[in-house]
Amino acid sequence: MLATQLEAAVDRGTFDTAFSALYRDVPRAKARWTTLLQTFRAQYGDREAVLLSVPGRTEISGNHTDHNKGCVLAASVDVDIIAVAAKTEGSEVRVKSEGRLEDVIDCAATDPEKVRKGCSAALITGVCDAFRREGLSYGGFVACTTSHVLPGSGLSSSAAFEVLCGKILSVLYNGDTVPAMKLAQAGQYAENVFFGKPCGLMDQAACACGGFLYIDFADPATPVTEQLSFDPEKEGYTFCIVNTGGSHADLTGDYASIPAEMRSVAAFLGKQVLRECDEEDFVSRLSDVRTAVGDRAALRALHFFAENRRVENQRRALKAGDGEEFFRLVTESGLSSFRFLQNVYAPHNPQEQGISLALAVSERFGAVCRVHGGGFAGTVQAYVPTETAEAYREAMDGIFGKGACMLLRVRPVGATALSPDGV
Repeated sequence: MLATQLEAAVDRGTFDTAFSALYRDVPRAKARWTTLLQTFRAQYGDREAVLLSVPGRTEISGNHTDHNKGCVLAASVDVDIIAVAAKTEGSEVRVKSEGRLEDVIDCAATDPEKVRKGCSAALITGVCDAFRREGLSYGGFVACTTSHVLPGSGLSSSAAFEVLCGKILSVLYNGDTVPAMKLAQAGQYAENVFFGKPCGLMDQAACACGGFLYIDFADPATPVTEQLSFDPEKEGYTFCIVNTGGSHADLTGDYASIPAEMRSVAAFLGKQVLRECDEEDFVSRLSDVRTAVGDRAALRALHFFAENRRVENQRRALKAGDGEEFFRLVTESGLSSFRFLQNVYAPHNPQEQGISLALAVSERFGAVCRVHGGGFAGTVQAYVPTETAEAYREAMDGIFGKGACMLLRVRPVGATALSPDGV
């Protein structure tokens, strides 16, 4: 359909089935999509277009395990980045994201050495190059986007954007046949090689696949996934993410140190990553390990081995319907991240400890809580007793700023193209 036809269809309720699957507030969603379609027409004209949505993600458990071929629990959440996109002739790609300058790249020129690192144009170029490397079809397109997966919110705005770019190429050039995990891998490749951030695959996989997801990265080329069913509200908890507002500007080195130190332990043990190492061999050689690579690296390896087991135990607890055991292990995971992984605040800036403070206040409300995602600054995850959730939100907003506390739900749908029939 042309953009004008899509706008009319949204207005008369043709997409309400799709919106109901994705959003709690359908009227608000319709207004948002209408605005984006109008923006698209003003920017690129009335073209044959498609509507796409990719959710943000939350890490449930498996803090910093994915990059060493570990296991994680993750989930997509009910905030998303959306796009109106249209195929064009040639190799030029233009993407206008709300509040940003238009990105313009040539998808036929994908040399990572010639791309400016650390920008959205690098991510777009990287995804296109990933499609090229996989022998998938790709080409020019125009798109307008707007996002509720805000940068710094801890819900992985970069991964959602990467997966969105891949989904656009899948729909426009591959008949929407590219598997979700391929989209995730394209996003990770773009972030690692073109953007310059050594991330694992968990963020992109959760955004692409959707739902409450167990992922085993023993073979990163073909991760094993399993959809699980879990609703914190049925256990009497409201699921919250609190953005403490810390700056990520000087944290790239801190993030990179974790996989690097874990791999340094693995290398000492004659392997590439910790998943390939024998834990008992590691423990028996701790004296030599700490001498060779340092105490912090040894502690982070201890976290990895325990966290990997914890994910499996949480998976079993969820499949058995044992919410109490699941939440006990959430607390255990958070303590391990604080003590052993040491990613709750940046060591070079001990005066800024927003995550530590948020965890302390969360415990006062009886919440089950842990550091969320990469750490050092940013967000905490909290399961708050439902009867105190509003008071908790008010308290957190009072400390960290209005809108800091987000009350979320798991979204059952990952990266998707919207149609009148649904998603």
